[in-house]
Amino acid sequence: MNIKHSVGLTASEIAALWSAYMSNCMAVCLSKHFLKYLEDEDAKPLVSESLSNFQDHLAEIKDIFTSEKFPIPRGYSEEDVDLSAPSLFFDLFPLSYVYALSRMDSINYSTFVTCAAREDVRTLFTKWSISSLDMFNKSTSLMLSKGIYDRPAFIPYPDHVEFIEKKETLLTQWFEPNRPLNVLELSDIFFDIERNYYAATILTAFIQIVKDDKIQQYLLKGKKLANKQIEFLNETLQKDELLGTIMMNTEVTTSTISPFSDRLILGLINYTNSTAISFIGRSLSTATRIDLTAEYSKHLLEVMKFGKDGMDLLIERGWMEEPPHAPDRKKIAGI
Repeated sequence: MNIKHSVGLTASEIAALWSAYMSNCMAVCLSKHFLKYLEDEDAKPLVSESLSNFQDHLAEIKDIFTSEKFPIPRGYSEEDVDLSAPSLFFDLFPLSYVYALSRMDSINYSTFVTCAAREDVRTLFTKWSISSLDMFNKSTSLMLSKGIYDRPAFIPYPDHVEFIEKKETLLTQWFEPNRPLNVLELSDIFFDIERNYYAATILTAFIQIVKDDKIQQYLLKGKKLANKQIEFLNETLQKDELLGTIMMNTEVTTSTISPFSDRLILGLINYTNSTAISFIGRSLSTATRIDLTAEYSKHLLEVMKFGKDGMDLLIERGWMEEPPHAPDRKKIAGI
């Protein structure tokens, strides 16, 4: 006899669903703007499919929250996107956006699966993880066919197995030549550069459309930070006589009319910034060359400080939607 227990959502399941709801709201707003002006007949169906996926995700999360009598987050909606505004990006950037977002989502959803115990939540994130990987594969193939995908570095195959024989210390960075970059470090460097190029592109677009001087200065600081990371990582590649990475498709139009609310812009930067922290942490965990670990550590602190400044701006303007939290027992008890 099969007995099924009715169990509510755990804190980790709420966190995953709430985070997914907020990110999918943002993705819907951006995708609608892209589709309004996208003309490429190959990219358009893919961007349309991704929009449909985001909308389905929101509906499925709402169903769970409604059945649990859990408040639906405000998130972002039609009031945060102006479809009458001119196009902010050139025609193939939406394809690059689908590629970048599907890569990020496939990682996030796979993590969410492992944080859930309830079968319906695990099933949901498993399905989304598979669909995100499908979108990643489709977008990568299309970018390759259009010549706008930049591959990571090639290296000669080794002819034997090697073991590390010497410890690296702070002194080796200054008095001895660094060993060549290994494939783990090369992989993270490539994708860190790619991620920062996308960030710099989006920030370039947002900087020219926001009217609030304080937000504009904040975005300028973020672009400077992204360019600083790109410069260091490309220099690191070039020192090892490897070509630096240059994005093929990063064009922004000259429009100064904003399709997005300042609230959405700040929320999106806050979301991508928190994702950047996890990616830098991963790079830091796999790097063993002292110059890389030192620079990644510095970048991590800078990005965290930038993220705090962004959250302060959101809170000042009353735009920071607070994640669900545990009750304040001391406040309830009046102590």
